[in-house]
Amino acid sequence: MDAPDMLAYMRRTTVKISDALDARLRHEARRRNLTISEITREALEAYLGQSTGRRRLQAAGAGSGGRTDISERIEEILAGEVGR
Repeated sequence: MDAPDMLAYMRRTTVKISDALDARLRHEARRRNLTISEITREALEAYLGQSTGRRRLQAAGAGSGGRTDISERIEEILAGEVGR
């Protein structure tokens, strides 16, 4: 299915995010040469799991583990979750 056909099956939604998260999102989209929508879909699929039955990733750093560098290590943490 090509991009125009795929868009016909997608819904538009709006989320409210902080300025800091917006800046990180835009930076990552530019860095990877993807649209903000593509980055957002990837993040949501990783967090919620694919429709193919993949297990959900645990929320990285949820709770009080005492670590203060979670945001700096998020890619490492998520890679560890995916590799399990």
